Amino acid sequence: MKYWLLKSEPDVWSIENQKKAKNGISIWDGVRNYQAAKNLKSMKVGDLCFFYHSNIGKEIVGIVEVVKEAFIDPTDKSKKFVAIKVSFKSNLKNAVSLEKIKENKNLQNLAIIKQSRLSVMPIDTKSWKIINKMSKIEIKK
Repeated sequence: MKYWLLKSEPDVWSIENQKKAKNGISIWDGVRNYQAAKNLKSMKVGDLCFFYHSNIGKEIVGIVEVVKEAFIDPTDKSKKFVAIKVSFKSNLKNAVSLEKIKENKNLQNLAIIKQSRLSVMPIDTKSWKIINKMSKIEIKK
């Protein structure tokens, strides 16, 4: 199993939309960046993904699981890009902000910091565990 991060603008598709989808399952489509598409093609059924709210919030809010591997994205008229299907697994107890990720010296290698515009990116096992641990700590605002 591998770990990933999927970014979505919450005013377009939020973790709540994902949760409310039929059986919590939806197509993850609309990716038009070649590197992000390559990452989608690498995903396998059972892989887990952090669900990140981009632009509004800039925080990891939940976890989804890959339930169908890459197939031609039905929203792509050129048929060059792929989509996957994901299933809602859980909300995080506490969202983990990009600011908190940047502050953690053990997470400096993540693409979310180095390639902030990339919408689909791998997460190494160590970072996955660190972020999950961070989500269990309530952060006072």
